[in-house]
Amino acid sequence: MTFRELPFVKGHGTENDFVIIPDLDGQLDLTVEQIQWLCDRRRGIGADGVLRVVRTEHMGHEAGPWGVAEFFMDYRNGDGSLAEMCGNGARVFVRYLHAAGLITRAEAVIGTRGGLRSCVIQDDGSITVDMGAATHPAIEPTVHLGSSTWPAMAVLVPNPHAVAFVDDLDDLDALGSFDEAPTVGPDGAYPDGANVEFVVHRGPRHVAMRVHERGVGETRSCGTGACAVAWAARRRDEPGVTGETTYRIDVPGGSVTVTESAAGAMLLTGPAELVARGTVLVPDL
Repeated sequence: MTFRELPFVKGHGTENDFVIIPDLDGQLDLTVEQIQWLCDRRRGIGADGVLRVVRTEHMGHEAGPWGVAEFFMDYRNGDGSLAEMCGNGARVFVRYLHAAGLITRAEAVIGTRGGLRSCVIQDDGSITVDMGAATHPAIEPTVHLGSSTWPAMAVLVPNPHAVAFVDDLDDLDALGSFDEAPTVGPDGAYPDGANVEFVVHRGPRHVAMRVHERGVGETRSCGTGACAVAWAARRRDEPGVTGETTYRIDVPGGSVTVTESAAGAMLLTGPAELVARGTVLVPDL
């Protein structure tokens, strides 16, 4: 077997972790198997996903209106599949751009498969990503885990989510292995799969969640999931409320805040850390 030596950086946002692969000139074509190898926590580096850093001009049709953003976040789930967006990944991506000197200002616009995303590095070091507006598809999903079933709310951010409110997050472990994906009905409601969030109330505009991400499994945090949860919690707890609201979302890896602006934009704010850099020998899989 032959290998390719690649530079990498490891980072995380509330313990949702990523392997960052710089590829500014768009020369790499990582296979699904290589993505899986990089994310494998025993064979490779280990991560929930891979962030390839590429100048947007090299992304072609995938990048859309690339002239507005210099850099594109080519995000892959741990199983090698594509995702429309990754909120924690976007914060880590911007942290890397700033640390590498690729951007020098506190504000940046990045390209993603979910569209352009405006990002701001705050004075306290946290990063805010404008995730755009959440939308509510015309379906009424149910979530099944073990022998239990819950009604859920369908939310797109733009990744598909099914948000279920439960009595106790610890009860999920008693229903069987949470490493096995919950099922979501009705059949065909989510043709490309969905992230499933289980949510409990903690206080006024304060909730906690656990998430099972499609293509990954349970993760310590999910940025688009936090936005979906904030959107659903507001409509469950405060129907009819207008104007700007901010929710604190506790995840196993920490906490983030999500502000829904009066115009409907979901603003995700949280930490982003870079923890290691080096080179990795990627097999030609």
